[in-house]
Amino acid sequence: MTLGNLSGISALADVESRSISAENPTGEPGQGGRRTEGTGARAARDLGQGWKVSPSIEIGPGETATLADIAGSGCITHIWLTTHVDHWRRLVLRAHWDGDEAPAIETPVGDFFCSGWGKFAQVNSLPVAVNPNGGFNCYWEMPFAEQATITLENTHDEKVVVYFQVDYWLGAVPDKSAYLHAQWRRSNPLQSKTVHTLLDGVEGPGHYVGTYVAWGVNSTGWWGEGEVKFYLDGDDEFPTICGTGTEDYFGGAWNFDVPHLGGYTEFSTPYLGMPQLIRPDGQYASQQRFGMYRFHLPDPIRFKEKLRVDVQALGWRSGGRYLPLQDDIASTAFFYSAKTSTARPEAPVHDVMEIC
Repeated sequence: MTLGNLSGISALADVESRSISAENPTGEPGQGGRRTEGTGARAARDLGQGWKVSPSIEIGPGETATLADIAGSGCITHIWLTTHVDHWRRLVLRAHWDGDEAPAIETPVGDFFCSGWGKFAQVNSLPVAVNPNGGFNCYWEMPFAEQATITLENTHDEKVVVYFQVDYWLGAVPDKSAYLHAQWRRSNPLQSKTVHTLLDGVEGPGHYVGTYVAWGVNSTGWWGEGEVKFYLDGDDEFPTICGTGTEDYFGGAWNFDVPHLGGYTEFSTPYLGMPQLIRPDGQYASQQRFGMYRFHLPDPIRFKEKLRVDVQALGWRSGGRYLPLQDDIASTAFFYSAKTSTARPEAPVHDVMEIC
């Protein structure tokens, strides 16, 4: 994050670096590697304390584990996390800023890291990187003035093992720093002739910085004609920002279709991409699944009073007419707000999480 008048990585800053993991659950100075019990205790039984005794945590069925509880002011700069692929839609990641009871971030852990389909795909963006085999990384700036709490809820009926590290610094946070938010919504299936809501009920000031969508196609043919629309401040029926098509918003064109490469073609760039394509039946057949992201880092969408974002689901019917689709659309919307928490989706995350 920008530290006052600093201009680059070479500038000195009056902050203190910290890191929380299963080996140092408090992040306090000199407390790493002191564990005498943990998931690695048996493997380290010939070596003892200091030899990877506690590399991970176990979360029981229905339990919520606190990954980090940080007092003071500062900023989380990096999170690394991994768990078995089966749990990517079974674990709910939440973040609370400055003691607010309502979470600012509430999303399945896989979707937060652009991995909504429970299957690995390489992601090479600036704020999110997913590396072999299931190494989740995020570099979103997450400033806080008094306290930061990150939790992980296990909605599964079996225990799960999670490896993680939360890197942050403590120190004065610059004025007008906003809080990171991430909201997850799912339409499964989307009702015909309706839009999928990416974000609604958010009050400003703030700025929208990213979209991840896990899109499951329930029909044959091309599915991405729908427009992404941003309703800013006083907008009512019609938006200020209106795109030209789904693949256009995510930085592609012409159906993501490169014929000599076999049709749909995956790509992953610093700000936008379609890194995942699951082809059960071949090009343009039903039940294909896509993972797409666009991060508005050089081009944040700023709002002063309120913001609503939605996307249409449109294909083609005979006669060259649009066909409203009833697809499975799950989305994570990333934005910064001056408020610690904002309006939340009506449907609880638990009700619509499982991949089906």
